[in-house]
Amino acid sequence: MLSGRRLDLLDPTPMDVEIEDIAHGLAFVARWNGQTMGDYAYSVAEHSLLVETLFGRVAPKAPAKWRLAALLHDAPEYVIGDMISPVKAAVGPGYGALDERLEAAVHIRFGLPAKVPAQIKRQIKKADKISAWMEATQIAGFTKAEADRFFGKPDPALMDGLEIVLRPPVETRNAYTARHNALLEQL
Repeated sequence: MLSGRRLDLLDPTPMDVEIEDIAHGLAFVARWNGQTMGDYAYSVAEHSLLVETLFGRVAPKAPAKWRLAALLHDAPEYVIGDMISPVKAAVGPGYGALDERLEAAVHIRFGLPAKVPAQIKRQIKKADKISAWMEATQIAGFTKAEADRFFGKPDPALMDGLEIVLRPPVETRNAYTARHNALLEQL
């Protein structure tokens, strides 16, 4: 990692996880395999910031630790990249196991339980699907009807005032790190 840490992907330890590495990696990983409109790729870091915001709307009384879990929901992708769902399914259960080991190391590193409770996981997934719907319709060329079919029809109130942001990776990396630090301070 750029921090100098050596992360064993098959046996990751919390001691080898640094937020700067996560933020940097995610800011340079493109969602939608880079097939989006705009001058910059829509990064996993930017997506994660939006998911955390949406999670706050889905679960407004959730404590900071679960907002942190929402921000970190795709953290393993800082080292394994972002694969579209059909590719993940084709790779098979090995991908899921690798993702779970990395997620557990990240969570423990930042004071979260290795596994997020099922109810919180569902709420994060709901925010994730709303984000995907927004991305699909705003920057990936989907019609609203297509996005509804793939991601479900979201509650418009949860998206009120939000829009997809495209910015240089360094800005996104800094925003991600700042949000992470703000959530840690609230813990």
